[in-house]
Amino acid sequence: MTSPVRIAVTGAAGSIDYSLLFRIAAGEVFGKDTPVALQLIEIPQAMSALEGVAMEIDDCAFPLLEEMVLTDDPKVGFDGANVAFLVGGMPRKAGMQRADLIRANGPIFVGTGEALNEVAADDIRVVVVANPCNTNALITMANAPDIPNERFTAMTRLDENRAKSQLATKAGVPVKSITNLGIWGNHSNTMYPDFFNAKIDGKPVTDVIDDHSWLKEEFISTVQGRGSAIIEARGASSAASAANAAIDHVRDWFTETPENDWHAMAVPSNGAYGIEEGLIFSFPVRCDGKGNYEIVEGLEINDFAREKIETTKSQLLEERSVVEELLG
Repeated sequence: MTSPVRIAVTGAAGSIDYSLLFRIAAGEVFGKDTPVALQLIEIPQAMSALEGVAMEIDDCAFPLLEEMVLTDDPKVGFDGANVAFLVGGMPRKAGMQRADLIRANGPIFVGTGEALNEVAADDIRVVVVANPCNTNALITMANAPDIPNERFTAMTRLDENRAKSQLATKAGVPVKSITNLGIWGNHSNTMYPDFFNAKIDGKPVTDVIDDHSWLKEEFISTVQGRGSAIIEARGASSAASAANAAIDHVRDWFTETPENDWHAMAVPSNGAYGIEEGLIFSFPVRCDGKGNYEIVEGLEINDFAREKIETTKSQLLEERSVVEELLG
């Protein structure tokens, strides 16, 4: 390519982006032959810190990095962007309920959607990382009516990666042995890691791991609670692993998925599996290598899985009701 891929990143001075930006600039998303331009967006109070991050990026002398824009104006930051990583948002504070966080972050993503709608490139693709990411993506999408809905996604790849790691450890195999690991629903403690349809070296997980009570109980609860466990252990939320998952999400969005595999992305529902159309819900998806994806349909959903899916769907519907006035 002769012109760079323009990549907008919000919350660019934060801890996730400190693990993310250098890897984007090194070519880990679009490859070692694709130049990139970073358009870094922060709130006014964090611009000094962002300048320090930019100095470090400069000092790495990345051959693929052709331009950096630092701004606290979303219309400048999203101008001509081909890809947007929406990482910035208000963090959850002590005593805050999930609904409080949703209300606090909602207006941020109204403005984000409006700015993307006005100035982003015609081929814009968006991944929302900031929690609650499914509902933040829904708000952003609703406020960008000129951008096709399928361009808006939320990141459940971190859940997929966590689940693969747990299964690999239990089975005593490398992580690369785990395929077809789908995540259903919300990026929250209700998400459902689908071990029934997952495989280990091409064999059903339930054939390789015969401790089915572990799969139904400890495995699911470990993946659902992994974020909280990390906060308790290190005194801060996931940063490097979240950045890694964001890279995986976008890289694989632009990479053809093998026919015998799929990945987890939260995308606008098309009504598949009884999920309300338009709800940002994590499904197993396959990508075509051109920035498009399709939900994998026809998977067997047993009663156990259906109960888990209905639980996470109910949570997302409740979240949607909290921000109804922001959806236009």
